[in-house]
Amino acid sequence: MKRRRRFHIQPKHLFLILLAICVLLIASTSYNTFMTHSIQGGFSTVLLPFQKGMNRLGGLVYGKIGSIKELYGVMEENQKLQEEIGELRRENTRYQLQLKELATYKELLKITDEYPDYDMVGAHIISKNSGNWFSTFKIDKGSRDGFSVGMNILADGGLAGIITSVEAHTSTVTSIIDDGRSVAAMAASSGAPCMVTGNRLLLQEGKLDVTHIDKDDDIDLSYKIVTSNTSSEYLPGLLIGYISDIDKDTNNLTKTGKLVPAVNFSRLDTVMVITTLKRTEG
Repeated sequence: MKRRRRFHIQPKHLFLILLAICVLLIASTSYNTFMTHSIQGGFSTVLLPFQKGMNRLGGLVYGKIGSIKELYGVMEENQKLQEEIGELRRENTRYQLQLKELATYKELLKITDEYPDYDMVGAHIISKNSGNWFSTFKIDKGSRDGFSVGMNILADGGLAGIITSVEAHTSTVTSIIDDGRSVAAMAASSGAPCMVTGNRLLLQEGKLDVTHIDKDDDIDLSYKIVTSNTSSEYLPGLLIGYISDIDKDTNNLTKTGKLVPAVNFSRLDTVMVITTLKRTEG
């Protein structure tokens, strides 16, 4: 039986083999590093602009998102400010109404101070005739409040009219400017009698007719005219207005004039009702 021959490498040969392997590994490593760098350079050349573009796009999107958030914040703040402004406007409107109501009450108190002998009740106007002037109007109190036909109505410190019809909760007032409506009057200073009458044509000037003035009676421009003691409907001494024009009639026996009423009949809101009736007075 033959013996196997042992594989034996001489040391110098083993050294040469290991040296060759080292050289190959060094060469391979150098070649791979070059390839790696080449590939990395290629990818960098291709991807770098894309990466820059993505970075710019990301920055732009982020900026837009920030702007949108800021815009929403501004919109929410603006909405809150609008609500606050609306509330302030409502409060201002309420405040203005309260001031107006207070001013109205002050005027009503002045009326009661001017005529302390008469009992009065305030009332609001709730409707009026068509047109610019308050020839007839309705107030918000009626028979349930003790009102009755014939009660005199004051406004702005002067005579406004008289109640001509009454319902349970409302009353209709015919004002002294109503066409053909007459009031027996007199000059406050001299007591000279006259008649004040509503005239549709003069109404456009805001004036009333003054007739039945004796040529010798002391009634002249700017004279204060009040209701007469002889009136069958109106309590005496109520201010009607002031003489604005006066002329002698063609018969040379009487004078005729025009009167500017104390009440502004183009705007009325609140009136005072004298609950004393002329027919029951004293």
